[in-house]
Amino acid sequence: MKKCIVVLLLCTFFLAACGSPKVVKPLSSSPQTSNQTSTVPPTTTSKSGGYYLDDGPGDNPPKDIDSIPNAIPKNEPYLARTTKPYKALGATYTPMTSWQPYKERGVASWYGKRYHGRRTASGEVYDMYSMSAAHTSLPLPSYVKVTNPANGRFVIVRVNDRGPFKSNRIIDLSYAAAYQLRFASIGSTLVEVEAIDPNNTASYAQAAPAKVADLPKTQATPTTPANNNFTIAPQYFVQVGAFKNEVNAQALAKRVQSLDIAQNAGINTVYNDYLHRLKLGPYENKLEAEKIVSELRKLLNLRAIITNQ
Repeated sequence: MKKCIVVLLLCTFFLAACGSPKVVKPLSSSPQTSNQTSTVPPTTTSKSGGYYLDDGPGDNPPKDIDSIPNAIPKNEPYLARTTKPYKALGATYTPMTSWQPYKERGVASWYGKRYHGRRTASGEVYDMYSMSAAHTSLPLPSYVKVTNPANGRFVIVRVNDRGPFKSNRIIDLSYAAAYQLRFASIGSTLVEVEAIDPNNTASYAQAAPAKVADLPKTQATPTTPANNNFTIAPQYFVQVGAFKNEVNAQALAKRVQSLDIAQNAGINTVYNDYLHRLKLGPYENKLEAEKIVSELRKLLNLRAIITNQ
């Protein structure tokens, strides 16, 4: 009788163990080589963060990240193996094989400690405290100027990686570059990316830290940060909806894009509190955001709200 009880208890234990769900996050696919870092676009799992899961700022960052110099543009040969078409997350990308004029406005994100020390698509080791970036189609290596129109700040970075593989993001920056542009704390923001001609780099010879473009006298210049505590110009976002299923958020994003409502702003899906929040922005003032809210109500019968993050 005792043996039967013991056997019964053991069976119950093993059944319970086998029935316990184990959630494993799948690895992102790599478009180039198995040791390439996959630049997952940062989202957030809490209201205070702007980065993805175990990614984020390093535990022991440099004392003055603002003093990290811009990348110095050079005329470097492109890596032939990184110019071949590739697939990532169901989409096909065709990299440029020669320099072409390129200027685009869209959403930038950043990646940090999760990939620090890992290989990039170019084969170089990723350093979150260097001025570098990932792009889906620009030649590797190449150089771009990235400007944050909300505060006038810009950086020059070396593109040495592939990504981000989300349709609503155009570039993934290193943590240092995002910090100097003042959006490291919010995860993503609207930027302007301009490719630098490798045959005309004289004007970029000085590797100065991030600068602030000439702004109208009526516009405030962002304050200089002390360590990680910095002040950013106020930005406004329009939250279109919140969904448990990311597919629904993506579907609504396509509807919004088809109506040209967000002409000069990014369409960003942010994950927090177990919801995928579809946001448009950032907008430099509340009036612009209110106009978008009005358009969404009129065209899609959506009750959007304005947020500061």
